[in-house]
Amino acid sequence: MTAAVEESQTAAAPRIVPAGDEAVLVELGQEVRRDLNLRVRALAHMLTGPGAPAWVREVVPAYASLLVYYDPERASYAEVRETLSTLAMNGDDIDIPPPRRIEIPVRYGGDDGPDLEWVAQRVGLSPEEVIARHSRPIYVVYMLGFLPGFCYLGDLPPELAVSRRETPRLSLPAGAVAIGGRQTGIYSLDNSPGGWRWIGRTDVRLWDPDRDPPFLLQAGDEVRFVPE
Repeated sequence: MTAAVEESQTAAAPRIVPAGDEAVLVELGQEVRRDLNLRVRALAHMLTGPGAPAWVREVVPAYASLLVYYDPERASYAEVRETLSTLAMNGDDIDIPPPRRIEIPVRYGGDDGPDLEWVAQRVGLSPEEVIARHSRPIYVVYMLGFLPGFCYLGDLPPELAVSRRETPRLSLPAGAVAIGGRQTGIYSLDNSPGGWRWIGRTDVRLWDPDRDPPFLLQAGDEVRFVPE
């Protein structure tokens, strides 16, 4: 089973720039949007799936861009740039694997989520309603970053969007579930600094160096929070 991505013929031309001697950054937009992120994942799939160019070493997806590492002994920057431009702008349907869906059990509030009450007061809802609305959507992993395994999840219901802390915490536990703007995320390491609003915690390990692969989640996965 696959998910089809239709690249619009009128899609804006990508911005392609060098990122050092052996990497290229492909920018497909400047906004955090699911359709742009889907195009990023489709391009990543074309560069890593069957028939991918031999010069591709690694790809790193972000919200609306893709960092592509290449072998300069196999292709010049000009050749890489031309290929990436063609792939990013092609109008064919692109089949990519369907997303995995992972359920994450969460303990909300109390010592496991000390900012839950603050968020509830800020948005004018009860803590129970914040929990219900936070756990209702199916989130998409837009990208990994900041810490090994830290996932940026969207889109948070707009009524739950709150500002980050003015003074970040110096230490958060692994599994802390937090809100920052229109996104939510899960801190993956113990003693992590962070300025997002901490509302819950999970025992699920997002990063385990002894696991293969060490990352539980990857860009494009779907996540659903399940209150405990």
